[in-house]
Amino acid sequence: MKKLLSTLVICLTMTAAWAQGYSVGDAAADFSLKNIDGKMVSMADFDEAKGFVVVFTCNHCPYAKMYEERLVDLDKAYAQKGYPIIAINPNDANAYPEDDFASMKVRAEERGFTFPYLVDGNSEIARTFGATRTPHVYLLNKEGGELKVRYIGAIDDNARDASSVEDTYLANAIDALLAGDEIAEAETRAVGCSIKFVGQ
Repeated sequence: MKKLLSTLVICLTMTAAWAQGYSVGDAAADFSLKNIDGKMVSMADFDEAKGFVVVFTCNHCPYAKMYEERLVDLDKAYAQKGYPIIAINPNDANAYPEDDFASMKVRAEERGFTFPYLVDGNSEIARTFGATRTPHVYLLNKEGGELKVRYIGAIDDNARDASSVEDTYLANAIDALLAGDEIAEAETRAVGCSIKFVGQ
């Protein structure tokens, strides 16, 4: 009986952790998802990377669209410094056909994506990370053989007007990692559309 109860407690704890997703300081697990070019991509493929900007995004969300150009600019600025962007679309394409795989390829071409755009077909990776919005950003840093979560939240403080941004949360966090400094603001509120999880 004790063994059964212990097993139940462990299962409940794991389920709770899975439901909450990652917090700053947690070690993130790698994934393997299909890119728009048909190839599977995982973070282990990037030997030279110091870390990653994992951003959950999609095609149809107006907020995600507002940030596309900024994501391209961030990738151009920081991929060469060791922090490439990996974009993941976790939405249920049956509910939102604009988010299907064929449309992802078209969108990436039209918007000049310079980074992988992966499909999370059953929303499993978004659930693992604890992402709830598009866009929702996780900055990961390679430390001691692990991928530590160092920032979670928004890209900056003004989705609607890039020219009026006052606080570039994500860029500030990457700059702090590059300088070996503490990240002043390690968590902000992601602003965007709710993720349309598969199975909900």
